Amino acid sequence: MTDDSARTATLVAGFTAAFGGAPMAAVRAPGRVNLIGEHTDYNDGFCLPLAIDRDMRIAVRPRDDSVVRIHDVGMAEGGAASFALDQDLVRDPACSWADYPKGCVQVLRDEGIALRGCDLAILGNVPLGSGLSSSAALEVGVILALLTAADERLSPDRVAVLAQRAENDFVGNRCGILDQLASACAMAGSAMLMDCRSLALTPAPLPQGVCLVIADTGRRRGLVDSAYNQRRAQCEAGAAALGVSHLRDVSLAGLWQAAQAGSLEAEALARCQHVVAENGRTLAAAACLQAGDAVALGALMDQSHADLRDRFAVTCPELDDMVAIARRLPGCLGSRMTGAGFGGCTVSLVESGAEAAFIEALLTGYRAIHDRPASAFATSAAAGAGPLPL
Repeated sequence: MTDDSARTATLVAGFTAAFGGAPMAAVRAPGRVNLIGEHTDYNDGFCLPLAIDRDMRIAVRPRDDSVVRIHDVGMAEGGAASFALDQDLVRDPACSWADYPKGCVQVLRDEGIALRGCDLAILGNVPLGSGLSSSAALEVGVILALLTAADERLSPDRVAVLAQRAENDFVGNRCGILDQLASACAMAGSAMLMDCRSLALTPAPLPQGVCLVIADTGRRRGLVDSAYNQRRAQCEAGAAALGVSHLRDVSLAGLWQAAQAGSLEAEALARCQHVVAENGRTLAAAACLQAGDAVALGALMDQSHADLRDRFAVTCPELDDMVAIARRLPGCLGSRMTGAGFGGCTVSLVESGAEAAFIEALLTGYRAIHDRPASAFATSAAAGAGPLPL
């Protein structure tokens, strides 16, 4: 039995043990890694994500009443929740994981979809709080499972928009569309140039001879409790001061003029400079992928990390050290933090065949500095969310 089929078997067994019978169907929704284009999505800009081969799997069976019961197969304690579809849904003051499924129910009800009660079992291997979009994978997966139970269908991009709304409006994290759109719409074997204004996706295949290594620093952050919402507010204030709706519409020349005029204070200017430059880097990175130029892509990744550290101030010592160690290792073409920052993961572009030695040396060097449960793995570009054969 392969690891993939073993995980599905564990999911089905967990469902059966929790709910006294087999599931009707199952779905999967992957996590994602962003090659470049960080904190640009909520500025209507450009990103370059791909889905990873880690996912959330959800087994589902409809019920004859209005109750939704949820069991997390991987949680030893606290992995059960239930609520009724006809009741008012409220957030847990401690921001419980169950808020994400509740938010999904809320947005589907607001959409006018007639939901059915159902039993859901969840099994995920996307590291939580790591910057690999475990929350988006959960949201997209739960929406697909709820639609399956109700015998309803929505387009993948609509699923992504509703999943984002669940996180924005119910959970309280004002994330952009990057994570949910990547999980719902990713293309196997390819990154995607994502236009976060139009939601257009353009395939950008990875070059031959390279692979991606994701390294988890072991430092966790909660986005709702972090400075993420503050950064977004700073970007919105900067756009307003510059007379545009989003920083997507600002040029570096425009920022220079604003700096000369003193219309932006220093910290806000730095935040805006990162976003405007990052949009340009992301478009350049997509062109590098189309041309098969991995060396140039790696250089852009390096520049992105420096900007996220120095101008946007969302890195941390663990992320900076992991990136610095990676860059010194043979076979590494570029490395940067990925995700919102403040902890989580890095992504490195590594020559194929060097990844095993790279991972060993990277973790050895990192653990000599930080006493954290770090880990690393190579990933391929996986397909977006959809049905999971049982």
